[in-house]
Amino acid sequence: MDEVASKIIEILKKNMKDPPETISLDTKLSDLDIESLDLAVIVFDIEDSFGIEIPYNANEEMEDFATVGSVVERVRQLVSNSDASGAAA
Repeated sequence: MDEVASKIIEILKKNMKDPPETISLDTKLSDLDIESLDLAVIVFDIEDSFGIEIPYNANEEMEDFATVGSVVERVRQLVSNSDASGAAA
């Protein structure tokens, strides 16, 4: 597991009321029983940790956030895009 995945799992566990002992990339977010307020805090924490902004449209992007692995991939894309635009500036 790489640094991005480890950090996201750490953020999830830190912000959940009763985190499971293990969270893998295949873990479905719906199985984690994350309350909506906790989810908002998790998103803000991920954004701050990686210096990104996560665009979210519940109707279009739910599949992007179905599993922990899909969140990790989306964050990697956003970090990569952020790095590329920063290099172009």
